[in-house]
Order: sequence, then C-alpha cells, then structure tokens
Amino acid sequence: EEYIERKVVRYARVRLGPPGLWRANLREASGGRLAAAMEITTVYQKERREFGRPVGHFATVSPVDLGGFDTAPTKREEYIERNPSSLAVQAVPEQSEHQVNTERFKYTSVGMFHQEGGWPKDVDSTEKEQTTRYRKKVEKDEEYIRQVKALGEVIEGPIMQNIAVDIYEEYFQGEYADHSTEPPSAKTLSVFKDPNETKRSVSSISWYPDGGKKLAVAFSTLQFQDWRQEAMSNKSYIWDVNNPNAPDQELAPSSPLNCLQYNPKDPNLLVSGAYNGLVQCWDTRRGEAPVETSIIEKSHRDPVYDVWWLQGKTAYECASTSTDGQVLWWDIRKLAEPAEQLSLDDKGAAPGAGPMGGVSLEYSTAGGKFLVGTEQGKVVACNRKAKNPSDRVGTIYEGHCGPVYALARNPFFPKYFMTVGDWTVRLWNEDIKTPVMTSNYAKDYILDATWSPTRPGVFATTKMDGTLDVWDYFYKQNEPALSLQVDGDGLARVKMQEAGRWVAAGSVDGSVYMLELCDGLSQMQQNEKQGVSHMLDRESKHGTSRDLLRFGQRWADASRS
Repeated sequence: EEYIERKVVRYARVRLGPPGLWRANLREASGGRLAAAMEITTVYQKERREFGRPVGHFATVSPVDLGGFDTAPTKREEYIERNPSSLAVQAVPEQSEHQVNTERFKYTSVGMFHQEGGWPKDVDSTEKEQTTRYRKKVEKDEEYIRQVKALGEVIEGPIMQNIAVDIYEEYFQGEYADHSTEPPSAKTLSVFKDPNETKRSVSSISWYPDGGKKLAVAFSTLQFQDWRQEAMSNKSYIWDVNNPNAPDQELAPSSPLNCLQYNPKDPNLLVSGAYNGLVQCWDTRRGEAPVETSIIEKSHRDPVYDVWWLQGKTAYECASTSTDGQVLWWDIRKLAEPAEQLSLDDKGAAPGAGPMGGVSLEYSTAGGKFLVGTEQGKVVACNRKAKNPSDRVGTIYEGHCGPVYALARNPFFPKYFMTVGDWTVRLWNEDIKTPVMTSNYAKDYILDATWSPTRPGVFATTKMDGTLDVWDYFYKQNEPALSLQVDGDGLARVKMQEAGRWVAAGSVDGSVYMLELCDGLSQMQQNEKQGVSHMLDRESKHGTSRDLLRFGQRWADASRS
C-alpha cells in the first residue's frame, strides 16, 4: 500500500483527470493489485518545504487537464537523446558585500581676538600715556601698597621652595641613548592632498619655523606643454599638521608657485617665486593675496626655481635664482626692483656662451657666500661681498650629467655640501673641486635631498619611483639605512622639520606625506659628531690626492704636446 501511495502521488503531479480514469491508471501503475477498500478521490500537491505544516483550510476544486504524453513510438524519432546529461548545483548560500565608511568630521580653524580689559571706562587701554598715568595713580594708593605687602608674604614661601629645588634640572643631560641595535624605521602620520580636481606636482615644501606646527606647500607644473596648464588652479596652501582634511589657509598668486619659504625670523611672512618670473611676499595675517609683488619688467625672464631668506640684521632680504642665468637680491618692503643682480657667467666657457641657468640655491651661511646649482650640471660658488665684481662668481664644480636638482650644506659642517642630480648623490668639500663621496647609481632619477638638523651624518633623498631613502653615514655609506616605498608615483620634494623627527615628502601627483622617524635616526648618537668629522676629513684627503694626480696628468699631457 505504501508503494501504491507513492506511485499515485508521483502520477498525480503529471496528469489530472476524472476519478474513473484515476482508478484505471492506478491499477496499471500497481500491476493490477488494487485494494477494494482504498479509493482516492482528491490529491493535494505541496512543495517539499510545506510538508508537515498544519492545513489551514480545505477547498474542493475540479480537476484541470494540463495535457498528456503521446505514447506513439514514431514520435520518439523526432527527439534527440542527450547523453550524458550534467547539471551543476552550487550548495552555497548567496551573499552580498557592503562597504561602510566611518563618519568624518571636518575641522575649521577659528581665530579669537583678545583685548586687554580691567581698565576704567575713562582710560583708553591702547593709549600708553593714559595707562601709565593711571598705573602711577594706583601705585600711590595706600590700600594698593597694603595689599601688595600682604600678597608678598603669601608668595614668599613658594618662591623659597623654587630656589631650593631646581624644577628644571635635566637629570640625564649629556647622556646618549644607544639606538645602534634598533632597526631603522619610520611611520606615516598624515597625508595632505591637493584639493583641486586637476592634480599638480609638489614644487616646494617649507616647515613653520616655530615648532613645525604648519606646513606650506607650493604646487605647479613646469611642463609648459602639459594639458593641465589651462585647467589647473594657481593656488598653493598652508596646512595645520593636526588637520590634514582641509588647508588652514590658501595662497592665491597670479601664476603657479615654484618655490616657497617661511621667514625664519618672522613666521607670518613667506617669500615665493612664481612660474612667470615674479617674486612675491605673503603675510598670513592679511589674507590669501600677496602683500608685495615684483614688477615683471624687473623680474626674472624664466620661472623662479629657488628663493632664500638672507641671514642678516633685518628680516626682509631674500635672494632668488632662475634659468635665465641671474641671481637677484630683493628687499620685500620694496619689490619694485631688485637691490642687486648677478649673472652666472662661466669664465671657462667658449666666447659667446650665455650664462648658466640656476635651478637650486643654497644661502644658509652668513657673510655673503652662497652656492648655485645650474641646469648644466655645475655648482657655482659665489660671493656677494667680493671686492672685485668679476670675483663674485668663484669656483665652479663639475657636478652632474644633468641639472643639479638639490643643493644643501651640512648644518654641522658648513664646509661640506651635498648635491643631487642624474642618478647620484654627491658630497663635496668646498676646497676640493671633485666630490669626496658619491653614492651608487640608482635605477631612477634622484630629485631632492635634505640634511637632518639633529644628526650630522643623516640625510634623506627622494626618487622618481616614489621611494624615500634615509642615509646614515655614521654607520654605513654604501646604501641607505632605510628605504620606504611612500607613493606609487615619483617623490619630487622632501624637507625635514627642525627637530629632526618629522619628514615631509611631496609627490608628483599632489600628495604630501608626513612621516615620523625612529629615535635612532633623529637623536644624536654618542661620539657621532666627532666620528663624522673624522670620516669627512679622511675622504677629503683622498679627494685632494685625486686632484693632484689629475693635475699631474694634465701637466704631463701639455708637456708632451
């Protein structure tokens, strides 16, 4: 009976008909064995997942003929048997993927004006004479004298305690922590991105001189045939290092800025060099427009590639250089015309040769001496205060195969300077015309370099493949102590903060990465200054020997000829 029930259910799903036909079909399906007591009149069809559920209601429905199967053997020839027949079923539940971004908060810098208060209404606090007169009047009051004496007795005890205990005592002064066993490392703290849709290359980076709490970044594209020239913005930006989401202030020049530098004596002032050859001065307290701009007839004829503040009695002098072959000195209080100018003429060049174009400038020392890196690969030592005007252009160092992209003096040993060009980094002694140390040739262009302000043997370089290399000459000179892949595109600029802990690296796609170096790369090591000095002196002696051999070879060749 169980077998008959199963056959009935299976057959009922295929064909429905009147009860008489059901009995005939049922007898045929069961081989003629049909129980007299069993008569099926209604068949209910359910899906498998509905089995076992209670029936809610019954309804009588007349059968519907859905069709039948033709049993004629001749019809079989009209069909093609599919053999083998395969059916793939994936027994895995369907899943969906969703992405959720965390809530982002935008910070806005708001200034607050504090005005001195506590004065009577009839006294103007901005007038010094009125405040001085009122102060003398109060000091003669007997009640004032009595209160001062009473307060003096109260504060005398804490003052005596401060004298007895030095709260500013440095317990570990003069001691050095040994970080030689620690592996060099660095971590990314923030990323500052160009807010414009058309991305530009980072052309200059300058740290805020008082604590490095801000970062001034200049953006430009030096390829004059680049399609982005018409679409890109001219603005450069100043960021607060604690808020990378939006710039703290905008600088809106008439032409993109190629170089930008904070004034070390007045942090509110900046000087910049533009793509159209103008030199501009900015005051962050007076908005986004420049406060002074040079006249185009008296400015550079090519883009200004580098600008420096001068160390002197005043905080208003600066110098700039360009590929037009000039070095111009300026006073930002009157930028109508340059105070002085110098043409970078090569004395050893053929007659009629034009001046060498300047692409980098080094003016960190006082006394009028400075260095200029040219697009011809040479480094020119100049002296602004030379007695003879023809001597203002001094020694010329044969540097690189291409432009000298970066030029920096060692802050601990100013006689030594570093140049970057082609695929190498070279270290020079200003008394020797050949480099005392040269790095191995890299696979990609090296674009910029900067010395550490806290360690004499540490400097950082950037390459066109987006790599930041940190060198430590105190431990090894053949390869970088730390190499990081910071960006997928090239890194164009790098600058270290004055504390030697933070490094800002700018890419060609408009991103500025702020990284923090480990203690081993930022803190002075024991006997490091003395060790680096001995190493540089030793290499300088080798360089002097090479110069003598080269001079002797030239003298011998001249004698034979």
